[in-house]
Amino acid sequence: MDLTLILDYIIISIIASMTINSILRNYAKKYKILVDLPDRSRKFHKRPTPLTGGIGILLAVLISGKLYIDLNNLNDYVPEFTFQLLIISIPLLLIFVIDDIKELKPIHRILIQCVLSIYLIISTDVYIESLGDLFGFGSINLGLFGIPFTVFCVVGVMNAFNMMDGINGLCSGCAMIAMLLIGFHSGLIYDSMLVLIIGSMIGFLIFNMGFLGKKRGVFLGDSGSNLIGFWIAWVAIYSSQNQFYNVEPITMIWVIAIPFLDCIGLIFSRIKKGKSWSSAGRDHIHHKLMNRFSPRGTLLVILIVTLITGLFGIVIEKHLTSYFSMLLFFIYGLIYYLVSGFFSNNFLNIYNKKNV
Repeated sequence: MDLTLILDYIIISIIASMTINSILRNYAKKYKILVDLPDRSRKFHKRPTPLTGGIGILLAVLISGKLYIDLNNLNDYVPEFTFQLLIISIPLLLIFVIDDIKELKPIHRILIQCVLSIYLIISTDVYIESLGDLFGFGSINLGLFGIPFTVFCVVGVMNAFNMMDGINGLCSGCAMIAMLLIGFHSGLIYDSMLVLIIGSMIGFLIFNMGFLGKKRGVFLGDSGSNLIGFWIAWVAIYSSQNQFYNVEPITMIWVIAIPFLDCIGLIFSRIKKGKSWSSAGRDHIHHKLMNRFSPRGTLLVILIVTLITGLFGIVIEKHLTSYFSMLLFFIYGLIYYLVSGFFSNNFLNIYNKKNV
């Protein structure tokens, strides 16, 4: 697939996504199904908004994907990994739609994420077999530990992207940047339906960002953010473990650095405070940045940092070893937490002044 075809299918998937998202949001509003109501504690929207974005994205990918396959006579040539990834995405979405309607317990969510991950491993035989040469002594092969480690990573990435879904465009924007970086760096975007996923996410973002008017807004919901996190995790695993793509596993961490570091920081800070790691709160990086910037400004800052960070990781891979990449990522993580702590302290100062 050349760049011209990539643009053609992006346009097709964008149109499909916009059409489907429009139909779904109107249906949800009319029948008051899957509608998120605003509150004063941690939700920033001012009007009831449909949580149908994830459904719209998946349907757009399936429809535009079927069109892509038929137009190119590829019905007998769909890669097993792509087929199984899309197949398991359907029950994943349906299960987490239930989470949007009636919130599931954290343990149930994790068990569901584990089962879905195990299914994909069994059906495709794709999992993290090697971590690369992280310590300069040769490639680290995980052997039998590769499967549980893969499940752990997928569940972690799903929850990281779910936690990032706090302001319009943030979760899907970070995911789209990650997919573009992984796709073009590995070459996966030229021979897969990854481009259709990206286009379908763009169609959703047009509604989510209010480009057609705030009254036509749509949210991902837990179903959408978990679906996107699942896709990101497996695209990263597939491209870094497949012999046809020359991508180092450590580079994938750079690509999802912001959601990853935000999630790790929240888990430790909440446990330290005696809170549940899955509890709702205003301690995410976007909450801290919004003490200095508007929601749109915060989104722009995080997306720019995400892009620069991912590109930096790719440049490191081309010029340095995995060992140095890992070392530099630890330094980057330390800088991230220092900066995050600065904005956190700034938030506390503002909060205290308001309550004096």
